[in-house]
Order: sequence, then C-alpha cells, then structure tokens
Amino acid sequence: MQNLLDLDMAGLKAWLAQIGEKPFRANQLLRWIYQRGETDFSAMSDLARVFRERLPTVAEIRLPTIVSDKVSDDGTRKFLMDVGASNLIETVFIPETDRGTLCISTQVGCALDCSFCSTGKQGFNRNLTTAEIIGQLWLANRALGFDPAGDRIISNVVIMGMGEPLANFDALIPALNLMLDDHAYGLSRRRVTVSTSGIVPAMDRLREACPTALAVSLHAPNDALRDVLVPINQKYPLAELMAACKRYLEKAPRDFITFEYVMLEGVNDSQAQAKELVSLVAKAKFRCKFNLIPFNPFPGSPYRRSPRDRISAFANILIGAGFVTTTRKTRGDDIDAACGQLAGQVQDKTKRTQPMPPVKTVTVRSGV
Repeated sequence: MQNLLDLDMAGLKAWLAQIGEKPFRANQLLRWIYQRGETDFSAMSDLARVFRERLPTVAEIRLPTIVSDKVSDDGTRKFLMDVGASNLIETVFIPETDRGTLCISTQVGCALDCSFCSTGKQGFNRNLTTAEIIGQLWLANRALGFDPAGDRIISNVVIMGMGEPLANFDALIPALNLMLDDHAYGLSRRRVTVSTSGIVPAMDRLREACPTALAVSLHAPNDALRDVLVPINQKYPLAELMAACKRYLEKAPRDFITFEYVMLEGVNDSQAQAKELVSLVAKAKFRCKFNLIPFNPFPGSPYRRSPRDRISAFANILIGAGFVTTTRKTRGDDIDAACGQLAGQVQDKTKRTQPMPPVKTVTVRSGV
C-alpha cells in the first residue's frame, strides 16, 4: 500500500505510471492533499469515479499522530507527534507579526551529539520518512485552523527541529520539493530553510537537488572549540565547511548563508572570539549573516546562557565589521520548545543516554 505522502510530483507521476494511470492525476492529487488538506479519496470530486474507487485499494494517506499540543505564554505552539514504536518527535510553530514559522524534525533523535543540544543527548533511533517529514506541515496546518481560501498561516518552514536534515537526505529532498511545488504548498525557496551542522558532501548535493535557504550551525570561530561543541567538525573542519558554503552560493550569488551561533557563557562568547569569527568569514568571501542564539538550558546541561551584555558586545563586533547580525528572541522556553530544547521521546540505538560530563574548557585566546 503506497503512502502518497512519501511521493513528490516526480515520484507520484512514476507511481501513477506503474499502476496504469495518467500523469496529470499527480497534479490533482497534490492539490487535494496539500492545498485542500483532504485525506478522503471519495471526497476528491474532480477525480474520475473509477480512479477514486480504485485509490483506497492501492494507496493511503498515513500521517503521524499528534499526542500533545502545548501553547507557550508567547504563543509558540509545540506539537508532540507519534511516529510509531514508542518514538515521539517535536514540531514547533512560532507566530510573529509578519510571518508564521514552522520548525520541522527530520530524525527520531540525532546521531551528531552536539554538546549543547538536548536532542543529541537523547541518542538516535532512525530517520523519518518523507511522509513523516511533510506530515508535520500537513498536521500543523490542520491544527492551526488552515483555511484553503484564507491567508497562509505557515509562511516559512525551517528544517531545524530534531535531527540533522542532511543525514536524511533521500527523504528530505521529496519533502522539500512538496513544500516548493505550486501544486502542493507553493512556498518560495527563500522561505524554506535547511539547517545543517556541516555535512559537506550533502551540502553540495543539496545545492544541485533543491537549493533552499541554508543555515549552518557554526557555534565556534576555530576548529579546536568546534571539535568539542559540534563533533562533526572533526570530519569536516572549518576550512572545508567555509568552502562548501561558498560553493552553495555559486548558483545564487545574491543569496546568503545564515550562521547560527549559540551563546555559551565563558565558552564561545568573548570579544576575542567575535573578532576571530569576523576573520574566519571575511577570509571566506561570501555573503552571510549571523543569528546569535541565547543558550536554552535543559536538564543535565553543563552550559549557561551568556549574559545579555556579553551577547551585545559580541554582536556589536560583528555589526561593526559589516555583518548583518540578529540576536534571536527566545520563544517557547516555558514549554521546552526553544532552540536546542527539542527532545521528544527516543528509543535510543546509540546507547548515548547517560549523565553528561562536565564542560571541558578549551582556551584558544584570551578576551573579555
């Protein structure tokens, strides 16, 4: 039984050909499923009656299940979704005056084990399917009161929930295609952002397959510190990462890379480290901006959030060097929906879930 949510336009046309149906049916099915939010084949009135009656015998529209729906004091909404086998993932909607952003997960847990991230500390179970990725957008739309004839509630999607998106590349790309397809969600590629910790070969593949906006979890200005905070750096160090970022923009030089930088008190937030960061990206010579993220604590974490004045001093150095720099407003932390707090429930296959060790001090250069 084919779950139609696993198929983008190309996949749907190929499947239709296999069952002896015309390719134009793909356009119809996508519009019904994504633009009208319909899962009942019998209600898809412009499909031929014989085809409508056949569909339930060869296909289904199977979604994750929302098991919890919490709303923060600031309006942020966190959905806990069941994807089977006692595995739960989290999806977060952040309403703002000029946009509505949905943060989507791509894995049950995460294998990369970034030291400041709650998701990584839960270990890793499996990749999500395309249906489970795009299903989060479908379900959030429905829960938020989606009206096919009304204004778009979710205007932006960021693939930076639980998991490393580029470690689940084959399932991610069809989901991205559905987000961008005019017969499905029809989002602009600049309104869909993929966040990565820096898997360089997959960044090059994404550039060719579906060049959405790209955010890179940087978090350190040098390899010594980044090796500790973002262990994938040991495989793809900063020189390789910067080169990959530059290549990513070759087809769209007016675009930019967003560097995410979580602010950890006494670890990566000194003025000297800000200047080192300026030197790193200035040398790379491509368009970029910085998003400074106040650290969001979680149980057992050895880190502390940088004080506001320390974040401001860090930001002012970046701004003074000519880089667009924003400090993210913490949203949804009262329901553990803020950046780095997503945890869900993971049947860990890595056996990583254990008490966290004390922070290792990495001294690179002095600064205030």
